[in-house]
Amino acid sequence: MQPDPVTSPASSGAIEHRRMRRGVVDLPAVRALVVRGLNELLRVPGAAIPGIVSPAIFLLGLTLVFGKATQIPGYGTQSFLAFVLPVALLQSAGFTGGATGVNLGRDIEQGWLDRLLLSPAGRGTILTGLVLSAALRVLIPLPALLIIAFAVGAPIPSFIGFVLTIVFVTAFAAVAATWSSVLALKFRSQQASPLMQSTILSSILFSASYAPLSLLQPWMKAIAEHNPVTLILEGMRQCYVGSITWEVTWHAFAALGGTGLVFVLLALRGFGRYER
Repeated sequence: MQPDPVTSPASSGAIEHRRMRRGVVDLPAVRALVVRGLNELLRVPGAAIPGIVSPAIFLLGLTLVFGKATQIPGYGTQSFLAFVLPVALLQSAGFTGGATGVNLGRDIEQGWLDRLLLSPAGRGTILTGLVLSAALRVLIPLPALLIIAFAVGAPIPSFIGFVLTIVFVTAFAAVAATWSSVLALKFRSQQASPLMQSTILSSILFSASYAPLSLLQPWMKAIAEHNPVTLILEGMRQCYVGSITWEVTWHAFAALGGTGLVFVLLALRGFGRYER
């Protein structure tokens, strides 16, 4: 008589082992998932284009149209290009993070996530692999955007400014990837991609993206003041406008950490509901 595959000791042991591994991050599995995410660019090289072209058009177009806005008293800088460069960089990170959710939606539709959840890899391992792959993929469009910006006159930051730029951009891509994963697990389809991209871009645009807080209309200022992306944007903007201070820097890291933690909890909850 063949043992029942559901109740057999081997099957029960595998289920119990998987339950024990849910809260543990398996580094080899994370590495494999990161490599798979990076290979996406080899299979679809055009996937990196939106992260370069759209932010570059935004950067150059706004500078040509609104470049003289810095003459308004209180703007704080004479270079509009320097003011909006961090916005373009966050947009690129947002596109990259949003693509992670789109890919996850595709994996759900094709049944890949179901097979992955049957493996010993836990939810934390899967989410970590998705997030890290987005953080690394954003390093591809980042140099191109910086070269374009420097070529048309943006100020070159200090070494610390370069380091902070890389840290903020990769961290924001990871946060955006986590949020888009939440939506992918909620809707279980690639068709949620417009919602992923629009919510991420809206969070950037409804911050102090075009002008300092003091120059915004009251309703826009109220939204921007309660938008954590404003703190992240100011943390990156100090690398190109003014001077770098610890207060602005740690506020930006706190905003990234707090937002990321909320999205991680939502994503893990989404995995739990998906498995049921």
